[in-house]
Amino acid sequence: MTLSRRSLLKQAGLGAASLALPSFATGVQAAPAGPAPVLHQFKLGDVTITALLDGHLPIPASVFSGYDAARAEETLAGSFYQANAQGLEIPVNGYLVERAGAYTLIDTGTAQLMGPDLGGLHAALAAAGVDTADITTVLLTHIHPDHAGGLVSPDGTAAFANAELVVDETEWGFWHDDAVLASVPEDSRGFFQMARNSVAPYADRLKPFSSEAQVAPGLTALPLPGHTPGHSGFMLDTGAAPLLFWGDVVHSTALQFANPEWTIPFDVDQPLAAETRKAMFDRAAADDLLVTGMHLDFPGLGRVRRAGAGFAFDQAPWQFGL
Repeated sequence: MTLSRRSLLKQAGLGAASLALPSFATGVQAAPAGPAPVLHQFKLGDVTITALLDGHLPIPASVFSGYDAARAEETLAGSFYQANAQGLEIPVNGYLVERAGAYTLIDTGTAQLMGPDLGGLHAALAAAGVDTADITTVLLTHIHPDHAGGLVSPDGTAAFANAELVVDETEWGFWHDDAVLASVPEDSRGFFQMARNSVAPYADRLKPFSSEAQVAPGLTALPLPGHTPGHSGFMLDTGAAPLLFWGDVVHSTALQFANPEWTIPFDVDQPLAAETRKAMFDRAAADDLLVTGMHLDFPGLGRVRRAGAGFAFDQAPWQFGL
């Protein structure tokens, strides 16, 4: 079964013409060429972080729950954000953490699952001079295809032959619960099968966690539910300023800092996702916390500050930490 554009839109509660997304397939396909490798490296304390761009995906502003056209126009006024015919482009990022010669990858991109404008993370990793066999830990913020698709090679085997897979146990249970699967529309069940296929090669080296557990040296999980039941962030102790990888707390840098109550249809629990986002904005602003995320404008590193009734994101300079 193929999870088509139409069935994905139905799962999201959208009309067929509302959202331009690539077709997703539940099986493994021949990998398209994908985008050229893009990466950015910076240092914090004794840690080197490499931001890896998987590609871009257009999302129309109108799909956000709570969307108001006048408010969106006001938010974007005077900015560099310009929508194309399909919407505002959002990036898909992954992050490589290197400390004392050990490599941890946080999210894996899409690989072959989401079309030729995505799937560049592996090429970016290679351009950084790191072989997939060098990575000993893969942390997943959640098991959506733009985060877990890169776990699997085109032949269906594990892309990271020596890596332990670390994922929240609630997240794992949600995607592997046959009762949950049976409760969704039949033509949307391919989304679940795609999630299961992505993680299947790692079943014998799975490291589940719950709550605020240490998941790798210097990395502590932080529950951030709402987008998915087990959606998680990871706080990195760098020996200098801490850095939070917050996954999909934000999908649109352009819109959601100013409008944190706006949610995206792929949030499983939209009110909880908005609550989590507001709480993280409050915490990040109050603590002057460095954050990065999988859909923040690449390379995604910066700080949150209060701006009127909402918030704003101050992106770090490209050469940060070098």
